Amino acid sequence: MIVSTRGRYALRVLIDLAEQDSSSFVPLRDIANRQNISQKYIESIMTMLSKNGLIIGVHGKGGGYKLIKSPSEYKVSEILKITEGSLAPVACLECGATPCARIDNCRTIDMWKELDNRVSGYLSSITIHDLMKKNQN
Repeated sequence: MIVSTRGRYALRVLIDLAEQDSSSFVPLRDIANRQNISQKYIESIMTMLSKNGLIIGVHGKGGGYKLIKSPSEYKVSEILKITEGSLAPVACLECGATPCARIDNCRTIDMWKELDNRVSGYLSSITIHDLMKKNQN
């Protein structure tokens, strides 16, 4: 599994939002400047995060984005599944995948399942709040 730029940037953007005043909306341009990411690229990420109920956005003067929940309620696994589509290490473990004809004789499926469980478990144990604390050290 390789996490794309979109997934990595989504985490950076959510950490950035979490570090701002939670009572006000943060302008997209401010996030883009702090994170050194193009506004156009961040817009596509924000749309994805907003459609999936992770953030709220308001257009116009005084608009911007803010978190809907506390930073401790955002699991890295949830964010990466939204941005990446899947965290499965092999195609046969992806949600909705066509069952493999070789599954009954596959000598590696248990290994892939265990890897998938460990990755999912690890990423589910980390929150945006946890990642914010890393910056404070």
